[in-house]
Amino acid sequence: QGQLVESGGGLVQAGGSLRLACAASGPTFSSRALAWFRHAPGKEREFVAAIIFNSAIYGDSVQGRFTISKDNVKSTVYLQMNSLKPDDSAVYYCAANAFISRDYRQYSSWGQGTQVTVSS
Repeated sequence: QGQLVESGGGLVQAGGSLRLACAASGPTFSSRALAWFRHAPGKEREFVAAIIFNSAIYGDSVQGRFTISKDNVKSTVYLQMNSLKPDDSAVYYCAANAFISRDYRQYSSWGQGTQVTVSS
């Protein structure tokens, strides 16, 4: 399955933007579903976005503010996050699977996570 390594997290003020990146290793990057989930203290793991080929889906809370994309040459998936809110604060995880899903239990490969903190 290969490894997933996230980067790009940090501290940002409400209304600001961040771009997360997830570098993937393995020969099947272009045909795999890549997803972002987030986990905040005291909350359940939440689906953020996923992409396979050129098809993307989003969680309700980020629809219209976040954009997922991928670069098959660099084997990297991105999450552009705009209009950030304090409620977006969480550890963001990249995940990979053979098919696209909103259910984190379907994903077999995970990165180590990157912290995003949005101050009010």
